[in-house]
Amino acid sequence: MPNIRPVSDLRNYTNVLKDVSVGEPVFLTKNGHGRYALMDMEEYNRTQATIKLLNELKQGEQSAKEHGWTDIRAVAEKLGVYGE
Repeated sequence: MPNIRPVSDLRNYTNVLKDVSVGEPVFLTKNGHGRYALMDMEEYNRTQATIKLLNELKQGEQSAKEHGWTDIRAVAEKLGVYGE
């Protein structure tokens, strides 16, 4: 169950921060509406890395659509990986 608290709880921020952990962000509301999310730095970094990877994959897919796909043998040869 998500941890939802009013932004006014930040007056005593140590109580709010102790509830933040990896995989368990704290959501803050302002005037009864969701406004902010506090998350652990490890989770934030992982999220940013995931976004970057997804963007790279999207660019690769777009490139493949425009210029064609590279054969797996050519990739293996370029990487110096030889298999059967």
